[in-house]
This record gives sequence, structure tokens and C-alpha cells, in this order.
Amino acid sequence: MTASTPGIVQEWDPKDWNRHRFGLAVDRWTFFRGKAFWVTGAGTGYGRCLAIVLAAAGAVVFLTGRRAEKLQESIEAARALGIDTAHCRAMPADLADADQIKLACERVHHAVPALTGLIHSAGLPARPEVSNPLRDESLEYWDRMQRINVTAPWLATRGIFPHMVKGGMVRVLMLTSEAGWAFTPGFGPYNLSKAAMNSLTGSLAAEFAAQYPDADIQINALVPGEAKTEMNTGSTLSPFTLVPMALVLLSCPAGGPNGKFFHRDGRHLAFAYAEPFPKPLL
Repeated sequence: MTASTPGIVQEWDPKDWNRHRFGLAVDRWTFFRGKAFWVTGAGTGYGRCLAIVLAAAGAVVFLTGRRAEKLQESIEAARALGIDTAHCRAMPADLADADQIKLACERVHHAVPALTGLIHSAGLPARPEVSNPLRDESLEYWDRMQRINVTAPWLATRGIFPHMVKGGMVRVLMLTSEAGWAFTPGFGPYNLSKAAMNSLTGSLAAEFAAQYPDADIQINALVPGEAKTEMNTGSTLSPFTLVPMALVLLSCPAGGPNGKFFHRDGRHLAFAYAEPFPKPLL
């Protein structure tokens, strides 16, 4: 039988967030209250939705993205839903720049006593105008894609990890892609970057768990599927479809998954030598 977390409802109206809590029980929803979370790619798409909902649940939310105006739009979108945004903090940064990542880590460190969660939502897609990217893509674009999709999550996680583990609880969520399991022609560099993100997820989880055996460390990856975002303008699905499973993962109690892979529909996935997490998360 395929491992899964049954009962994940993907399509909730965000306008009614206070009523349905995206399917979370009260205790899992209140888990977020007063805790600090950092969301990259928070100016658009999945990152915006996660930042909005974390703010709705009462978290302190740091929003990072390259475009400051998009981060402000995310905060305004939360406010339009009746969400208190007093604890939302826009923190623009180009995640292809290691110095800017370091500065962002320092800002988070000085702003809150400890960081509970880090969500890596920022990503750079394949360029549609380059149909054979492994043959024709420029080295410059290849490098920028790998820096944003792989190097940035590594640098941000290791840079802020000491400020997370001091609180005794670490929740890191990588937004990966089915491309990380695929060899789809026309997407080679992107496929490679997401496979590398998957490997990074498992490797960070194993290495930090070995170094801090008494800490509650949960570093996992989530496949968001398709939705209407800047990377996929043709979809009719809302990026809020990701939110329920993401919240379930981020609010898992001690003993939850670490170095595991999941789909937004509740499926538990295998990757390389990592078997699917064997138990439901609810």
C-alpha cells in the first residue's frame, strides 16, 4: 500500500481562512502562533501563499524575494484577507548573491530570539525559448539557475541553522518539483537542479541530525504540483493548493519526518535510497 497522509483537501477558499484553517486542527494551527518563519520566493506564487497563511496563523514572517514591490504586494494581499500583518517583515535579497544571503541571515538573527522554520520557495525555471537547453543554454543562465535553485537553499539553511537549533526545533521545507525525478527533454538544467535540491534535502537532514542528536530537526521536501504562478501561467489551479500539506509538515510534532519527500496531495514519496515516510502525518 502506498504511504500517504489521507484527508488532505487542497482547494480551500483563502477568504475563509479563519473558519477552515486550511484543514488543520486547532492545535496544529496554533502551533504557529508567535513562532518565526522565513519564506524565500515570498513575492509571488507558492511563497506568497505560504507567507500569507503563516501570518494568518499568528507567526512572525520574514518575506524574501528579489523584487521589494512584490513582497509588499504579498503583505497587502494578506491585509486584504483580514490578516494582521504587523509581524510581516519584507527582506528583499537576490538569492543568487551569497553576500545578500549572508546579510539576510544576519537580519533574521538580530530580529528574533530563534527561527523555527525556513521555506525555500524561490526558484528559477527553464527558459521556454531555449528548447534544447543542455545543448544551447548559456553558461550564465545555467549558473544563475543552480545558484538560486540549489546553492541558495544550502547557504541560507546552513547560515541560519545555528539560530534555529538554539530553539530546539527546526523545520525546513524545500519546494521541489516532479522534475527532480524526471528526464523530460527541454528541461535538463531544471531537472538537474531539482534532483540536486532533493539530494540536498536528504543530506542536510542526515548531517544536521547526526550533529545535533537531541534537537527536533525536520528537513523535508514537498512537490507543489502545478498551479497558476509566474512559472506556470497556463494553470487554472490556485497556488494555495500547496498550503494544507505544507502546514501539516511544518507543524509536525517531534519524531516527525526528516529527510523525506512528499506531494501536496498527501502522497509520501521515495527518492534515491530514501524510502517514503511510513506513517500518516495526521
